[in-house]
Amino acid sequence: MSRTTLKLVTIIAEPVLEEQLVGELHRLGARGHTVSVAHGAGSRGLHAADPPGQVIRVECLVTPEVADRILDHVAGHYFEDYSVVAFVSQVEVVRAGKYA
Repeated sequence: MSRTTLKLVTIIAEPVLEEQLVGELHRLGARGHTVSVAHGAGSRGLHAADPPGQVIRVECLVTPEVADRILDHVAGHYFEDYSVVAFVSQVEVVRAGKYA
């Protein structure tokens, strides 16, 4: 089975940002996404949400170029005013044409 190396971009954010983030991911080149509800605490304690600590985890598989665009955009538009964490991992996927 053939595998291709792509980037897995993960964004952990306040739930209020879900619709906006998902739209931006697609405008920046992502072909799909997965959103999960999660909970946790950071350096400032529980995330400010209702219920306290609830966050969303948005993930997408993209090319390295798209990953860079997404991370630059998230850092430039969200880090200062929102509780957001963004990171990228290198992954191997099958059916790469579906994602890139």
